[in-house]
Amino acid sequence: MSNLTAVIDARTPGEIADSGLLEGALAFDWNGGEFEEGASGLDKAGNYVVYCKSGGRAGQAIEWMKANGFTGELTNGGGLADAQELTGLEIVAR
Repeated sequence: MSNLTAVIDARTPGEIADSGLLEGALAFDWNGGEFEEGASGLDKAGNYVVYCKSGGRAGQAIEWMKANGFTGELTNGGGLADAQELTGLEIVAR
């Protein structure tokens, strides 16, 4: 993907430990309440792909980002494999 600012993994640390995450992805646990704090420091005009286990939490995270002034392209990457296909990034262990 061109002009991608960052990829965000909204899964729990346990989920990431079980299956890895996309190389370079920021890990902001939606369920653990870390997402808001982590995302608050990001460029609000940036373009982001957000993914989780199946896309549900990613969708909630994107809605939060929109409500909090993010104006760039926000893409729900779905689950890990879908996000890998979308971005072309490798899955790495954490």
